[in-house]
This record gives sequence, structure tokens and C-alpha cells, in this order.
Amino acid sequence: MVMKASVEDDDSGWELSTPEKMEKSNTNWVDITQDFEEACRELKLGELLHDKLFGLFEAMSAIEMMDPKMDAGMIGNQVNRKVLNFEQAIKDGTIKIKDLTLPELIGIMDTCFCCLITWLEGHSLAQTVFTCLYIHNPDFIEDPAMKAFALGILKICDIAREKVNKAAVFEEEDFQSMTYGFKMANSVTDLRVTGMLKDVEDDMQRRVKSTRSRQGEERDPEVELEHQQCLAVFSRVKFTRVLLTVLIAFTKKETSAVAEAQKLMVQAADLLSAIHNSLHHGIQAQNDTTKGDHPIMMGFEPLVNQRLLPPTFPRYAKIIKREEMVNYFARLIDRIKTVCEVVNLTNLHCILDFFCEFSEQSPCVLSRSLLQTTFLVDNKKVFGTHLMQDMVKDALRSFVSPPVLSPKCCLYNNHQAKDCIDSFVTHCVRPFCSLIQIHGHNRARQRDKLGHILEEFATLQDEAEKVDAALHTMLLKQEPQRQHLACLGTWVLYHNLRIMIQYLLSGFELELYSMHEYYYIYWYLSEFLYAWLMSTLSRADGSQMAEERIMEEQQKGRSSKKTKKKKKVRPLSREITMSQAYQNMCAGMFKTMVAFDMDGKVRKPKFELDSEQVRYEHRFAPFNSVMTPPPVHYLQFKVNLHLKIIYFFFRKCLTSINTALLRSLQNYMWQLVSTFSRQK
Repeated sequence: MVMKASVEDDDSGWELSTPEKMEKSNTNWVDITQDFEEACRELKLGELLHDKLFGLFEAMSAIEMMDPKMDAGMIGNQVNRKVLNFEQAIKDGTIKIKDLTLPELIGIMDTCFCCLITWLEGHSLAQTVFTCLYIHNPDFIEDPAMKAFALGILKICDIAREKVNKAAVFEEEDFQSMTYGFKMANSVTDLRVTGMLKDVEDDMQRRVKSTRSRQGEERDPEVELEHQQCLAVFSRVKFTRVLLTVLIAFTKKETSAVAEAQKLMVQAADLLSAIHNSLHHGIQAQNDTTKGDHPIMMGFEPLVNQRLLPPTFPRYAKIIKREEMVNYFARLIDRIKTVCEVVNLTNLHCILDFFCEFSEQSPCVLSRSLLQTTFLVDNKKVFGTHLMQDMVKDALRSFVSPPVLSPKCCLYNNHQAKDCIDSFVTHCVRPFCSLIQIHGHNRARQRDKLGHILEEFATLQDEAEKVDAALHTMLLKQEPQRQHLACLGTWVLYHNLRIMIQYLLSGFELELYSMHEYYYIYWYLSEFLYAWLMSTLSRADGSQMAEERIMEEQQKGRSSKKTKKKKKVRPLSREITMSQAYQNMCAGMFKTMVAFDMDGKVRKPKFELDSEQVRYEHRFAPFNSVMTPPPVHYLQFKVNLHLKIIYFFFRKCLTSINTALLRSLQNYMWQLVSTFSRQK
């Protein structure tokens, strides 16, 4: 066992073994084998040395060490070739910087796309995009197509990284933003790069036209092959330019840029079929195995950045296949098209529903980030034009119609009332922006964050009730026939209940609950949360109707003309119906799970370190911070459960008795009929 006595620059490559490195290097090495063995003898059998600096983080790194799936450094031990960087490869003649053939361009571009996607899926730039040597320094490249493409990829990475960092909806498992000191082509403007790509695109288009078959002309196989390869390069260069232009469009504050991006996405989608059909034209990796030498091709060196990786053993990055690359881009394009649709929404509730539905698809970190930055632009305005306070007021009007926000109410121009409602709306901005941002995180992280944001909404609800009481007192003095009770409180309670329901349902999606826990989760949903939600929606609907009646009476007093009564569609009727359906479904599942349990079909664990009560309290722990609705404790749940079971039992008995009585009555009637017919 050897150890460095001093740390100096070590230029020895991965191709050298440890003894060779010791001989060639100027580093002083010390043999610690004997000292290490003597220190180990002081430990008793089964005893471990625990250093203060060796914590959980280091322990996890130690577990991952030398595991090929987790330790990226293990690949270096299996390689028997010399690892060269870009400049060394140029001097050695192992990489071409000019006169690249069409198959070489196609193969390099496809592999670069695969590396880009692997990076977006959570791996580091050093293990993915920067394994392509051409990306390290595009200034050395003389081939115009390769140079433009390399700059385009760098710009795509840079803008994507900027967007993801700005949205701040990623975790360590989602995205790695470190650039490891590599230049991201900041010396070249976005416009210049798109111009270079357009020049290459036009050049390729001319070659495609010149090699196109003409009517009545016998086709040369070589010319046909060149035509197909030119078309393949053209499609890839154009796709890179379009994707880069889309990301540039999302950096603009104007909503018109989103419409431009939507049109460009249609162009990008049309290019995918040509890319997919020409995958076979590109050069392939020299060997297609992850054991022994890593699969490599010209322009790529998987181990070139191995020394840049941190000592915490990043997981091995498996680059996706070329066929999967096309499918991924197709899904990404669809997601970006969906993101563009959010600018058409004006109501805060609709925007929240949009974010929830988009999140359910488990989109990639880039599309999630684009949605966040499109909704709330740099100037902290919604879509760059609307104040969040105005969105909150519109949401209140559409949901509960509070009198204070009605222009025909006496409180509308009251300075004291205006200060109250403005202060409340301002306090709403932060929790609702946070709620929207939570829906940008991955599904696993959302659940934990939803539990924490309930505390903010509990504080907001307390304030809403106080503001309601103050406004109600003001309103009674001027308009005794009107009320302002629980208007703002109802609206905040509605969102509170939605968060609580979403928190519980996400547990099913993430498979966090055991089978024996289902029955009390469904009970909490059906008997408590959905019951409260329906009550809240009904109260909001009633508040809307009361406000509409007052408005109609005011209009009747001003106009002598009779107006025909039209059947109005209630805005909340659909949501009330859906909530009732969900409540019935959860109630049905609760009864089913109770029946399975009573029949001995549910396997229960033998609780040693915990109990059902501990699990119950753990599942609903985040709800303890909420005052309305009040949390249901385990003992209260058990009492309700026993009453339910007794009720089900008696109802079953009554049903059986009723069935028996009906059968007896039917038999008696048949006997009477038969007796009467005999007498005749």
C-alpha cells in the first residue's frame, strides 16, 4: 500500500499502472503497509474506527466506491489505451478538424444529441456533452459544419442551464449545472451562432438540390447515397438551429416570443422523421460494450474529464441510444408546445390546474423550468404583463364574489376597506407563487414541499378570517342587507383542502402506503377532506348567487323594462359534481378495504418498533399546522370507524330481514292465489 507524501501536478495518464506512475512521477511515495497493519491489530474483532470527519456523506461515498454502476472512476481501471484531450488528439492525428465526411458528421451530431439528452436527465456535463472533444474548443475546428454545430450545442447547453437555474425547480437528482471551467461560447453572440448554422444549412440545402434525382434520368447509387447523407446533415443542422432559436425566444419578456417558439416547434417536429430515417448513415462506436474499453468513436473520449470529477464518486453515466434520442426529442417538443399554451390562460385557478396537469406527466427539468420562467418573467409579472395581485383579485371575484371587490358595493371606494383587501392580496402573492413553483419540482419532491407550504396557507387563512370580520363590520353599517362573512376565508380554505388532498393522493402515486394503511387514507379523504371541499364549494356558490341577486335587484330599480330570465350555468357546478364523484369513489374504496380486512384478506405486519397509531400520525403529521379543517386524531378516527362498522353491520342485517320479509310475502301471496284458483 502506497501513499503520496506531497501533492504536485501529476500528468501521468490513465493508461499507466500504479507502479509505472510511481516511477515516472516526481511525487514522493511512502509505503504505509506495515504501519497500516500495526494500527489494525489494535482494533478488536468486529470493531471499527470512527473518525469525527467520517460522517454519513463519506459513508455513502465509501459504499459506492468501486461499484461500477455508481463509481465513475472504475472505468479508468479497465482501459488499456492512452486518453488524449482535444489538442493532444489533433497533434496525434486521431481526430479530424477539417474535411469531415458526411457519415462522420452524422455520427458525431447524433452522439452529441444523445449526450445532451443524458445531461438533461441528471448527469454531469463532464460525463456527457464534454466527452465530445469538438465541444472543448470550437475555435480549433476548421470544418464549417462541425464548428457551427459545436457552437450551437454549447449555446443550447448554456441557455438551458441558465433557464433551469433561474426557475430553481431542480434537485441534485434532476440536474447538474456545473460547467467544470469549460467555456460556454460566451465570446460568440447567439445571433452569430444561429447565422453560422443557417449558412451551413443553406449550403447543405444546395447540395441536396444538386444531388436530387431528375425525371427520366438513371439514378447513380453513389449520388443517391450522397443525397441521403446531405439531407441527413441538413436535417440535423436545421434542428439544432430551430431548437436554439426556441430557447432564445423563451429568454424574451414579450408573450409574442412564445407564439414564435410554438411555430418553430412545429418545424422541429417535422425534422424528426428525417433524422430517425437517416440514423444508419452515421458512423458507429468502435465497440458496443460497457465492459473493458468504453464505447468510443472519433471525436469522443469518455475519460477525458475523469480528473475533473469530484471525489464523491458520481454515478456512471450511460449515454442513451440514438433511437431513444429521437423519441425523447419528440416528447420534449410536445411538452414545449404545451408550455406555450399557458399564456392563453387568464384565471389563476385555471393556471394552477394547468400546472398540476402538466406535472402529472412527469416532464423533464428543462420543460418544467421553461413553464416556470414563462409564467413569472424577470420583472416578477405574470407573463411579463400582469401583476400577481390583479390575478389574485380576479380569482377571488370568479370564485366567491366578495362584495369588497364589486364596483357597485359601498366598500369598493372605502379607503379603510381598500387598505384591508390590498394588504391581504399582497400577502397572498408569496404563498401562491410558491405553490406554483412547487408544481415545477419532480413528483417525489412535490409531496414534501406541499406538506411545508400548508403552514403558510394556515397563516393566510387566519388573516383571511380577520379581514372578513373587519369588512363585515364595515359593510353592516352602510348596507345591512349585505354580508361579508367567510368570503376570503372560504377561498383560502378551498386551496388549503386542495393541497391536503393532493398531498394524500401523491402517496398512492409514489407507492408510499402499505396495503393495510389504505383504509384510513381513503376514510380521511372521503369522510373528511372531500366532505369539507364540497361544503366549501357550496358556500362559495351560495355567495356568488347572493351577490348576483343583489346586483339584479339594483338593475331592476334602475330599469323599468322586464328582462327575460335565462338559465345561468353555475361556474362551480362542474367542480362540485367532480368532488362528489371523488368522494363517493374514496368512500367505496374505504368500504372495500374494511370488508377485505374483516374477511382476513389484508396482510398486516407484526408491529414491533411502531404501531398503527404511529403510522397514522406520521401520515397526517403535516395537517397538524392547519387549524381549519381541524386534524382528526387517531382515537377520534377509531371511534368513527367502529360506528361505521356497526352501521354497516346493522344495515346489512336490515337488508337481509327486508329481503326475507319480501320473499315470505311473495310466498304467502302465491299460496293465496293457488288456493283461490283451486276453490274456483
